[in-house]
This record gives sequence, C-alpha cells and structure tokens, in this order.
Amino acid sequence: MKIETAMQADQVPSGVFSHPDFAGHKAVNYCSDAASGLRAIIAVHDTTLGPALGGCRRWAYASEAEALKDVLRLSRGMTFKNAAAGLDLGGGKAVILSDGNDATPDMWRAFSEAVNRLGGDYITAEDVGTGQAAVDYIAETSAHVRGTSASGLGDPSPYTAWGVHIGMKAAARHALGAETLDGLTVAVQGVGNVGADVARMAKADGASIVIADIREDAVAALASEFDAQVVSVDEIHAVQADILAPCALGGALNPRTIPDIKARVIAGAANNQLETPEDAARLQQRGILYAPDFVINSGGVISIALADRFASPDAMKERVGELGGILSEIFAASDGGEGTTDAVAIARAKARLAAGR
Repeated sequence: MKIETAMQADQVPSGVFSHPDFAGHKAVNYCSDAASGLRAIIAVHDTTLGPALGGCRRWAYASEAEALKDVLRLSRGMTFKNAAAGLDLGGGKAVILSDGNDATPDMWRAFSEAVNRLGGDYITAEDVGTGQAAVDYIAETSAHVRGTSASGLGDPSPYTAWGVHIGMKAAARHALGAETLDGLTVAVQGVGNVGADVARMAKADGASIVIADIREDAVAALASEFDAQVVSVDEIHAVQADILAPCALGGALNPRTIPDIKARVIAGAANNQLETPEDAARLQQRGILYAPDFVINSGGVISIALADRFASPDAMKERVGELGGILSEIFAASDGGEGTTDAVAIARAKARLAAGR
C-alpha cells in the first residue's frame, strides 16, 4: 500500500499559499492510495496548544478545489473551537473526496496509515460521512483517533446536539427574553444525526419545529416521529421562525440568504456557517443574534477530548453545558461594543493561543 503525501514545508503545490482560506497552516497533506481509492486532504492548522484534533469529513466534492477550500476553513475553525472550549488541543481536519461507494475497510485503513505518517500532529474523529464503524477501522492501525466504540463515550454527535440545545436556550434568553423554548418556533436546516437531535430537544421543550434536508427519507422519518412542518432546503432560512438552526454544511449565512432571514436568533450545529466574516456584521446590522458556530457546536469535540475526565454521559453533559455561560459572556461583550459575536469569540480564542505561545 502506498500513501503519497505532499504540501509539507517546501513541498507545497503552487496556489495553496495564495489560497484565500490559507491561514498560516502548519501543514496541508494530500494522501492517495490507488488500491482502496483513497483521495484525501489532511490540514493541520495550528498545534500551539497541543496536537490538532478534528474529524474526517467524507463528501462527494464537485472538485478538488472545493475540497481544499473546505479543509482549510474547517481546520482553522477547529483551532478556534478547541481553544474557545478550553481544550489543550490544536486545530486540524481531514476531507475524503468520495464517489459514494468508497467507505470500505481498506480505505479507512489506508487513511489510518496517512494519519500515522503525521506522527501524532493530527488526531482524527468522525464527521459528516464518517461514522462509528469508520473510526473503529481507523483505530485498528492508529492510536491517533478519538470517539471509538472501544474507548471513551463513543459517538460524539449527541453531545454536539446537547451543546447546541444549551446554547440555543442561552441565545433565546439573551435576544428574546425567553427562559425556555416553549412557544417558540425553531427552523432546523439539516436533520442528520445532530440536526435531528437538536429538533427533538427543542420539541421536548415545547417548541414548534420546521425542518428541511436534501434527503427526503430523513425529513420523512423525523416528520413522522413528531409533528414538524416540512419545507424545502431553498426556503428553510426564510420561514417565519424565532430561531434558525443551521445544521447542514457551511456557508448558509451569506449576502443572498441574510436579507430573507426572519428569525431573531441563529443557533445551529453546522461548521463555517458564515460564508465570509463580513456576514457576521450583516446579521448584527439586522438585529439577529448569531451564536458563533465554533463555540456552540463544540460539545462533540469536548466529549472526545475529555472522555477520560468526564467518563459518564451525565458528567459530560454537565461539562458541555458550560457552553451556555460562555456564549452568554460573548453576547454581553458584543452588546458592550467589542464587535460582532463572531469577532468576540475569535478574539478570545486567539488570546488563549497567544498565551500558549
């Protein structure tokens, strides 16, 4: 089996250093294995606070350029996420360019070898398109993986959803004066493992739910589970709702969608919800409270990073629940003139990184 890696030190193909999403990344590694069909990019953004922890996303990218953009943005976001969550970990991410039929044990083992070649600089975990079976295969030949069924708390998605739920309530309290979600309408964009749980928790708190997803079967299953209004993915952002919860892929908040948003609060699980940093200012100008994605969705990474210290589900939920207080502080600082909520959260993460250096 042959794994080819590039883009380390002086081995960087032209165009990467000048890429608009390149942010001083420590390493960007292209990995391939002809036998299994693996085509992956692993980006290590920063290791100031510790090894770079971030999941492996498997997706049918339209192009290599699209995959590179995604991994650069996601890895940088993981640096901020881990720093903001108080973890002694850096930021990294992996993406696999998928054809839809490539999630074989051989491919995961090839990916495991690629991870091993980084010598511990990058720790992988599950993400979109990468489930429990995948991380278990990776763990057969690599120690640089978290969230396996054999150790820790396993699947991190319930803790991601719990953190979003706690953060959503903190945002509703701050922007709407609502102590609970009872009587509010929550629009959930994307009902995968995390999005579905976010919808269920909001429903259990008494909220009315609107859902959308590109997968009709996922929408139908959740709608049959409880009373939820179903709309198309093209209109979910513009429905009449109190809270919009982006829980699909990134870039949903942009100059094309922001003018149509009717919700007063945005609190969801997706990474890189803002297409550009300027979109945070656009939301603020419209009076929409935005819960920075890398803070509110950090429950999953907390669960895999601190599984040894908070070994029971209840203890971990209590630790993840601290995100509500962190977000409330960010909202207050933004109200006090320190910038958008996104800028405040980034500044606090950068301050921790600076202290680490």
